[in-house]
Amino acid sequence: MYFVGIDWADLHHDVAVLDEKGRELKYFTIPHSREGMEQLKQKLLSINPSPESFACLLETKNGLLVQFLLEAGFLVYPLNPKVVDYRRKPSGAKSDPIDARLLANIGRSDLGQLKRLKPDTELISELKMLTRDQDSLIQESTRLTNKLIACLKEYYPMALEFFSKPTLPVALKFLKHYPLPDLVRETTVPELAAFLKACKHPQPNQTAISIWQKAQEPQLRASAPTVRAKCRLMLALVAQLETVKEQIAAYDEEINRLFQLHSDSRIFASLPGAAGRLAPRLLAEWGDDRERYEDAAVVQALAGTSPVLFQSGKYRFARQRRSCIKPFRRVMHLFAFQSIRQVCWAREYYSTKRSQGKTHHEALRALANIWVRIIFAMWKNGTCYNEATFVAARARHRAA
Repeated sequence: MYFVGIDWADLHHDVAVLDEKGRELKYFTIPHSREGMEQLKQKLLSINPSPESFACLLETKNGLLVQFLLEAGFLVYPLNPKVVDYRRKPSGAKSDPIDARLLANIGRSDLGQLKRLKPDTELISELKMLTRDQDSLIQESTRLTNKLIACLKEYYPMALEFFSKPTLPVALKFLKHYPLPDLVRETTVPELAAFLKACKHPQPNQTAISIWQKAQEPQLRASAPTVRAKCRLMLALVAQLETVKEQIAAYDEEINRLFQLHSDSRIFASLPGAAGRLAPRLLAEWGDDRERYEDAAVVQALAGTSPVLFQSGKYRFARQRRSCIKPFRRVMHLFAFQSIRQVCWAREYYSTKRSQGKTHHEALRALANIWVRIIFAMWKNGTCYNEATFVAARARHRAA
């Protein structure tokens, strides 16, 4: 077995190859290009023609370099960058050659404890990327919404009172049609009602009267330069919001289509409160490789639901797990929150934790920790959620 430490970067990669005795057989640098990848393959295979005799260690499990290594048949072992930091010399010296050799040495000494990378299926991989990218778009939508609200407060605050949310489709169309406060004051109720009808508002007449009355009330007036400048910004933000919201809706359609194609979709769709956006995200983060996780405790650590114990002498406490898969932690947190609205035992458990002095997020993490064990059993056995099964199991556990 040969151990290949690869310190990857955007433009080039440093590669160190060690044998089982720790002797350095090769050290070289390759560019991040197709030619560079072929050079890496040729130099490794010149040592041994069998790709499976090389254990490649990197500080990432994504990217074109990892994809190339897997397609070429090499064994890939991704490492957490914190593991490499802990193994540095006491001097703390850091450079690309040092990191490459350090990665190879970690593989030589700890290969039995490392997890070989097995890529997701194409369907799961695409679903995971789509859900995570959509989360980024949703965050962008939230950022634009906050900027729009701040902008309206500076020159057009009464517009925030016209609709329940300033980002509703009808609200965005209204802002484009009536971008200035004076335009709303000068319009009539029939004109407002006709506009709302054209936007398919459910209550156009009542809403038109409400808007007209609010517009006629005394309002704080911004200066003319402020109105002109902020009106331009408002229109720019509305245009961006409409585009982002259209893309989010398009993502929903594609994510739902891929989710329905997977055989495990029925398992995650059966979870209470997971319908809509949570079920596809749960499937994407769990994956479909039944051999990936040894037990539920592994998933609890990866999802960040299980606490980390710190103990030294008489000093002992548990803290939140920081090192985890952040999108996995987020979807479990959101699902736990939804479950307390629909599941009696989840609501009781959450209330018990709160009465014990736990914060809202601590109680949700504790509840998510239980849900991970339930979902793991469902996922492993290929069964849908049945509350009676869990309640009976909990009763047996309490009796024992």
